[in-house]
Amino acid sequence: MSKIIACIDGSRAAINVCAASAWAQQQLDAPLELLHVLEKTDYPAEGNMSGNIGLGTREHLLEELAELDGKRSRLMLEQGRFMLAEAHKQVEEAGVSSEQISELQRHDFLVDTLLEFEPDTRLLVMGRQGEAHDSASDAVGSHLENVTRTLQKPILVALDNFKAPERFMLAYDGSVTANKALKMVAQSPLFKGIPCHLVMAGKRLERQREQLANAKTMLEGAGFEVSTAELEQEEVRTALLSYVEEHKIGMLVMGAWGHSRIRQFLVGSMTNWMLHNSKVPLLLLR
Repeated sequence: MSKIIACIDGSRAAINVCAASAWAQQQLDAPLELLHVLEKTDYPAEGNMSGNIGLGTREHLLEELAELDGKRSRLMLEQGRFMLAEAHKQVEEAGVSSEQISELQRHDFLVDTLLEFEPDTRLLVMGRQGEAHDSASDAVGSHLENVTRTLQKPILVALDNFKAPERFMLAYDGSVTANKALKMVAQSPLFKGIPCHLVMAGKRLERQREQLANAKTMLEGAGFEVSTAELEQEEVRTALLSYVEEHKIGMLVMGAWGHSRIRQFLVGSMTNWMLHNSKVPLLLLR
């Protein structure tokens, strides 16, 4: 069975990842795997260091350095196991059955690990920033951007003080990416019973208004309570976030990286901007 994977590290974001993954597990009724990856770059390089650092034949110093490196590696592994155990406790306290929770620790690159598990992944849950950006609330960690560009699975980005959404917004523009996101929302139990705000922003043609009406019909046919809105502001990104704040939206859902790399270079990426500026959790769909 496909599972939810929650990325756990030592950052403050891990608390919100636990809360978000517990909510998702109960909505989807899917196994939850807590994953901690020790990046290969976190370990000292192996090999003969005498030529690199100029210690020559002072072998006792080299031996002491190797011993310190080994101890550091063991401590990092042990720290990771403690983090996983604490995460297990938190999601269990949030209502997830212990039988549905598993823990995994890997020594690899995060993206490589997630690509290996991608075929069996139903949803990936990550924080907006990891340990390296822990003090910057609106920073986007390099891991998150790399993962969202690489994986083709839904990614839930958990922000501070995560709580179960009482209403969610699907940003819709009639594009191929948006229509894929629309179908995924309609077919998934993740938002069942939660009112949907279907929002289109920017200048529109009559054809796009028809697409919006058809999208509403699809969601209503899947059992959703749907409100639609057409925002006239020219600045689409700020219009969407203003709507989120005004209507107390609990989660923003959008297709990710839908434009070509050339267009992203010229006008900037909607996905990247939202990752930096959203005040509510993001569900990115590919």
